[in-house]
Amino acid sequence: MTRPVSETRPSLSEIARLIGEDDPEKLARILATGATIAEIEKALLWASGTQDVLGEAPPPLEGPAARVYDILTADQFEDDRR
Repeated sequence: MTRPVSETRPSLSEIARLIGEDDPEKLARILATGATIAEIEKALLWASGTQDVLGEAPPPLEGPAARVYDILTADQFEDDRR
């Protein structure tokens, strides 16, 4: 039985395509989380702020999705400190 694409772990090139970035260090860190495609997409929604479309707070991120979110937003927090 095969798993849906969203439940599989992506390759580096798939991660690059999903997040629209080619920083090898960032891509490797995301790959190391073991996040599935669905978890990466969820973290991307959180990072873009579009998870709060209906004004309801979404459930908190956990596990690999939370780690991917931290990686995606790390640069943003560094810029805010400057």
